Amino acid sequence: MQYTEIMVRYGELSTKGKNRNDFIGRLNGNVTKALHEYKQLRIHPKRDRMHIVLNGDDAEGVIERLRHVFGIQNFSPSIQVDRDLDSVKEMALAMMKEIGKPGMSFKVNTRRSDHNFFLDTNDMNRELGGYLSDELPELEVQMKKPDITLRVEIRQDAIYLTNQVIQGAGGLPVGSAGKGMLMLSGGIDSPVAGYLTLKRGVDIEMVHFFSPPYTSDNALNKAKELTAKLVPYVGGIKFIEVPFTEIQEEVKHSVPEGYLMTIQRRMMLRLTDQIRAKRQGLAIFNGESVGQVASQTLESMMAINDVTTTPIVRPVATMDKNEIIEIAKDIDTYELSIMPFEDCCTIFAPPAPKTRPNLDKTRFYEQRIDVDALIERSLAGIKVTEIKASDQFLNQDEEIIAELL
Repeated sequence: MQYTEIMVRYGELSTKGKNRNDFIGRLNGNVTKALHEYKQLRIHPKRDRMHIVLNGDDAEGVIERLRHVFGIQNFSPSIQVDRDLDSVKEMALAMMKEIGKPGMSFKVNTRRSDHNFFLDTNDMNRELGGYLSDELPELEVQMKKPDITLRVEIRQDAIYLTNQVIQGAGGLPVGSAGKGMLMLSGGIDSPVAGYLTLKRGVDIEMVHFFSPPYTSDNALNKAKELTAKLVPYVGGIKFIEVPFTEIQEEVKHSVPEGYLMTIQRRMMLRLTDQIRAKRQGLAIFNGESVGQVASQTLESMMAINDVTTTPIVRPVATMDKNEIIEIAKDIDTYELSIMPFEDCCTIFAPPAPKTRPNLDKTRFYEQRIDVDALIERSLAGIKVTEIKASDQFLNQDEEIIAELL
């Protein structure tokens, strides 16, 4: 079928009251950014839905992009026909022949925004349903839960037909809930936390700590590749590389083994918070899940959070590991996440880290390092790049495959 329009229905935006237009405006901007390569189409956001007029652009390509745009409940590719009953019947028959198979059931569902049209919704349902039933006797009319619903929308300019509803990504338009920093490791949890954060409308920037020569270029590129997996949901994501070698070496040299992890995480959080402040972020997000590892007990979280009053949001905090893995597989980050390129969270890891660190002892041991100077030098070395959906960072050549094995 040569579709002429895609009709987009909003999800949670319908509940936003006085702020609804702001959310729709944000969604319009995100859809425009997602479809920037399609030069002919035109986007018309309305109060209750959005109309994307294709003007000959590739419908399948547009459909695939729309699947990833948060804020869309569902959408339907449609065909425009003249406001003439014979034209409607002809196109409806062609659509049903293309997708209908013997034994399938169908119904006609008409919506009429132009109340001056000579048939009301019930008349159109009966007229068109009866015609299709006569022409396609192998199909059965069924009002409840039919296999096919032919939707007819009568507007002032034309009549639009569609026979499918494609589920969107749901959630809120990215950017409608402000901006935050996501602490991205190379593991399974933080990319899932990033996905869930984007779904709630937060525009995120990735903060990734790397410690050469203890961590490799492949570990850094893996984090960038994970970021690229989330880009289709937003169009582009800033990736912030934070050098962490000097801090880790100093902490290892000066702090008792059991408190290495706690104080390293405190330094990470301080750095992320300062980056957030400079880049006008409102909160910090991470992939911590309560009790999953030593640094994610409630006692550890309290000792680490002590360095900031900025809100710290943990989207996967109450999820089981299997639940997180299931989402990671759905968003295609799982296979990347399990690649064994060691990141700075695992180097210098003590064999017996404190799972219930004492806050007073943590503060005391931290006095052995020059926190402000270390933070200042690390911030001076950060690098910010923008990652787009087409970017690739890991080359699957024989050398890397051999390293993985």
